[in-house]
Amino acid sequence: MSGERVLVGEHFVGHDHVGIVVDGIEHVQQCPGFALGFGGERAHDVEQVVASTRLRSQPDVEHDHRRTVRGGSQRQPVDASVGTLGRVRAAIANSGKLRVADVDDPIPGPGDALVRVRACGICGSDLHALVHGDAMVEQSLATGLPSTFDPRRDYIMGHEYSAEVLELGPETDGAPVRPGDLVTSLPVVLTPTGVETTAYSNVYNGGYADLMRLSAALCIKVPNGLDHRRAALTEPMAVGRHAVGKANLQPGDTAVVLGCGPVGLATIVDLRRRGIDTIVAADFSARRRATATAMGATEVVDPSTEPAIHAWRRVTGGTKPLVTFEAIGVPGLLDQAIGAAPAQSRIVIVGVCMEADRVHPFVAIAKELNLQFVLAYDPLEFVGALQSIAEGEIDVTPMITGRCGIDGVPDAFRALGRPDDHVKLLVEPGGPDRVEPLTL
Repeated sequence: MSGERVLVGEHFVGHDHVGIVVDGIEHVQQCPGFALGFGGERAHDVEQVVASTRLRSQPDVEHDHRRTVRGGSQRQPVDASVGTLGRVRAAIANSGKLRVADVDDPIPGPGDALVRVRACGICGSDLHALVHGDAMVEQSLATGLPSTFDPRRDYIMGHEYSAEVLELGPETDGAPVRPGDLVTSLPVVLTPTGVETTAYSNVYNGGYADLMRLSAALCIKVPNGLDHRRAALTEPMAVGRHAVGKANLQPGDTAVVLGCGPVGLATIVDLRRRGIDTIVAADFSARRRATATAMGATEVVDPSTEPAIHAWRRVTGGTKPLVTFEAIGVPGLLDQAIGAAPAQSRIVIVGVCMEADRVHPFVAIAKELNLQFVLAYDPLEFVGALQSIAEGEIDVTPMITGRCGIDGVPDAFRALGRPDDHVKLLVEPGGPDRVEPLTL
């Protein structure tokens, strides 16, 4: 267990563990292999697999418009104009299809916080999971990670969220949050049998729903008056922070980022945060290239007109050390990156390819390239990302381009299959039934 940790209220978080201090006693839970973020930006035939089926509520049931205090709970009445809180509305995935329906009201158990979702970003990993759910489970098991997730049963995705605490369950004495707090959290819960992810779970739903259960000990109060929309981007920013941290950057290094979806943009913003002064970004989408510029890229190119490596040589003379970040995750991209990379350079693979791929190892061997595969982030990086957003060290505003309510999630999945339409879409319970533009 790593000794490095950061204290956040009564929490402490380390690279491979989380915990809470209660009455001076540290309670520690190790969190090996935070297999949370299947990054990358491909929308793989999303249009064909999204099916919006809205189930009618029972006509003989009258739903109250205010949630009241349940016996023994700390929940306060909440106006149902934000979300359909008399009924829990959710976007439910199952066997490659998406439907919208009412689900059971989650009841917080020991150690849980019941929260009302304020905003939840749609991640490229959710697009992947909808199409490649079986492969995701199969390949996760091949890595030795335990998984009980079954994509052929109902599950509710969404792991980039901010939320308001409504109620604390039993055994939450000393929890660092209270009802009414705006929080975010690592997208995992601590259970008696270990750590389980939210969203890619048949037990713990994600943020495409009005309500969620989170581990109270892992909830982090959003600081500095940061709003709920920007706070929801903590998770993708942590992915970029982790990728750049794994690059072993040195003074004078330059960067090429292949792909300007959210993961590529998170990489760009963290490269800029760390002082990298030459960042070449490549994407076919004009909108995403413009967003890359707004977030710190110093040169952007359309790879159909100029390969990224050519642009890098043009602006650097081809003499400076280079780190290439592959943030797309489609077959063939890694081999292309190997072929383009100069000798002795580094390639960080951020985008997750869920299919078999081919590379020419001899090319990488002959060039003595260093390939670094990365996944997700650790708890310290998550907390650091939230702090960077809240303190204004990084600005995530240019990424946020639209929003929808729960009933609009299928439309949002379709919209993200058209990269020029949007960059990052937020699901906000109570929002519109279709995607609408959002300017902050």
